[in-house]
Amino acid sequence: MDVRFIVAVVGAALAPLAFSQRNYRVDPLHTVTTFSVSHLGLSLQRGSFGRTTGTVMLDRAARMGSIDVAIDAASVTSGSPSREAMLKGEDYFNVAQFPVITFKSTHMKFDGDSLVGCDGELTMRGISRPVTLSVADFKCAIHPATKKPACGAEVAARVKRSDFGMTKNQPSTGDEVIIAIAIEAIQQ
Repeated sequence: MDVRFIVAVVGAALAPLAFSQRNYRVDPLHTVTTFSVSHLGLSLQRGSFGRTTGTVMLDRAARMGSIDVAIDAASVTSGSPSREAMLKGEDYFNVAQFPVITFKSTHMKFDGDSLVGCDGELTMRGISRPVTLSVADFKCAIHPATKKPACGAEVAARVKRSDFGMTKNQPSTGDEVIIAIAIEAIQQ
């Protein structure tokens, strides 16, 4: 049998697999990372980070992929300059020593071809811990401005700040922190 024929047949069979993998870049203008934590058990205090970047690789047909996100810890905002200074300080995010918070996926969960969850490692203050992200409202479409495929979702996780060495003001400020990311990513 002709080797060229075998190569052509194998190439044709594998071509759909090669093209089902899509690489996306997180759109920092349309991605917002927020957090909330209980204060005195009376209310949820909220904050956000102004700069989130990263990459997402999706192969929806094979139900695989990866997420690699970086959050600029110094971009934290809370609506209060004194609270923001405290959050940037050594007792909390310690942005002088640890300027970036990262999440790197280890396993993605799909329901059909829709992403519904992701396991990975969250690193804050130089401490890495396993975290499970829930993914809701996962959608993909052609972006009207770029004319490229784009995907978006609502992502959430619950972590204990004490797991990352942030124990200041406990128990008046709760240990459980809800992290939420409204994310959009555009195919590269």
